[in-house]
Amino acid sequence: MTQGWLFPALIALVLWGVVGVLQKLGTNRVNATSLLIWVMVGYVIVIPLILWKSGSWTFSPTVLLLGVLAGCVNGLGTWLLFQSLESGAKASIAVPLTALYPAVTVLFASIFLSERLSAREWLGVALALAGGTMLSREREHKAHEER
Repeated sequence: MTQGWLFPALIALVLWGVVGVLQKLGTNRVNATSLLIWVMVGYVIVIPLILWKSGSWTFSPTVLLLGVLAGCVNGLGTWLLFQSLESGAKASIAVPLTALYPAVTVLFASIFLSERLSAREWLGVALALAGGTMLSREREHKAHEER
């Protein structure tokens, strides 16, 4: 039997794949700041769906603080990605590179939450980082390759 988390995770994967292309198309037309504002409008538009699906709107001051802080950090990261795309980065390189953020999460979760990974899981993190390094190394211009 398929676990209940798998289907939403796969849909998120597809949606985030599409959003990478939309982000590059957006930064080809407007600056990073303008695009970030419109992305936030998109977030606001989905709030009724999220509230309807979750059925609740309860929070404590701690949850409110953590949520707002996470939103601020996420917004700043998104804005910087948009600036990268606006500055000429290829979506096929910049978006997957920034999608390696779980490696940072693993490191911080290990330090601040005392979460532990097995050797196999650390190997997976190392391989992801190696892949990100390989992905971020753009080829030199063709003239250089022909020498």
